[in-house]
Order: sequence, then structure tokens, then C-alpha cells
Amino acid sequence: MRIGILGGTFNPIHIGHLILAEEARFKLRLDKLILVPAFMPPHKNTSDVIDAKDRLEMVRLAIEDNPAFEISTYEVDSKKKSYSIDTLKEFRKIYGDDAQLCFITGSDSLKDLFSWKNINDIFKISKFIVANRPGYPLKDIPKEADTVVITPIEVSSEDIRKRLKEGRSIRYLVSEKVRKYILEHNLYRLPNAS
Repeated sequence: MRIGILGGTFNPIHIGHLILAEEARFKLRLDKLILVPAFMPPHKNTSDVIDAKDRLEMVRLAIEDNPAFEISTYEVDSKKKSYSIDTLKEFRKIYGDDAQLCFITGSDSLKDLFSWKNINDIFKISKFIVANRPGYPLKDIPKEADTVVITPIEVSSEDIRKRLKEGRSIRYLVSEKVRKYILEHNLYRLPNAS
């Protein structure tokens, strides 16, 4: 079994995440792809990261109509800083040694890669896949990693949060269910955007 693992803060999850997940699933011939929202990401400023339960629910809403996608609450349930090595070890326990774990990250992560906790163990436990992200070319790829080229979509969670704070529309940048959830729960200090 080939299992894709895509972690992230998903603050909020947007169409760029979903396109990456679907294209990676198809191009890597994955049996399923598991999205893993972080409880507290170790490499990000967490001052504007909303509560994990809201991010988890938005991921659930965004993927519920895709039977090849699953959500893992492992990192959120741990209630501590989320390290990829710990998550991969957990998935290895769940799926056994016969499963091929494909850990997918964006090319924007490459700049910090060798500061990750136990990065060499991550390379051993999983097939490490780097996907292109706009503004971050696929270069200086570690020899242990493979790449997957996806349709570049210039959407970022940071831009979505900024739009919401400014009262601008985020329609079509996130799935409609996620957009409604953000509005109904007044997330990201939302004035009255549509």
C-alpha cells in the first residue's frame, strides 16, 4: 500500500493544498492520502494560528467528498509541538513495514529542511517527496528526496487571512464549505466579508 502524508498548519486549508494533494495522489499512484493538521508547528510563528479544532474541522469539510483523502488527528490530539518524525513513526506503527509512506512537503520547506528534528530518520522511514510551490523552484533537492511537479497555484493561507482582516472576499480561494465555516465562526477577525 502506498500512503501519502501531507502535513501542515492549514490555517486555513485552501485550494492550493487540495490541488497539491490530488495531483500528488495521482502522480505518485497513492492508494490514499492523509492530511495531518499540526497542533503547533515548530517552524512557524504561531501568533496568528487559530485553534486546532477549527483548523481540523476546516480540513474535514474540505476533503469530505474525496474518498481517497483522510484526515489524521494524531498531531492535534498530541497537544504538543508537531514534529514530522514522530508522526511518521506513528504511521509506521499503524500501517506496518510493508506500507510505503510518502511524506510530501512543499519546496518552500527546503530552506529549513536540515533544521528539522531527525531529518535523516525521516528519509529512512519514508519516501520524501518535494512538490513545487510558486516562488520556490525545485533546486538543491537532497539526494534522498524525489520531486513531484504540480500545477502552480498562487494561493497562500497568509494571503487569505490578510483578505479576511481587510474584509475582502475569499470566494474560490477555499472550498465553499470552508468559506462558510470561516464566516459562521468569525475566524481570522473577520469583519463582514463575503
